[in-house]
Amino acid sequence: MNTAERSLRSLVEKWLTPTAATPIRVTRFTRTGSSRKRYVRVDAQRPEGSIGLFFFRHDDGTWQVFPPGTGG
Repeated sequence: MNTAERSLRSLVEKWLTPTAATPIRVTRFTRTGSSRKRYVRVDAQRPEGSIGLFFFRHDDGTWQVFPPGTGG
């Protein structure tokens, strides 16, 4: 897998397709409880309303839309 294809920026662009008319912003950046895994919530403003997605950092350094350890 190409790591660049799993960067946070590439996933945000893939899932939320930000534009000048539909801006995005990071609304939460933190770590989970005992495992201390990082995750980010990114929100996009759409004409029909706001949408938000969580992105999770995996041990190999990639970002995914599913948490580590879920077998995805």
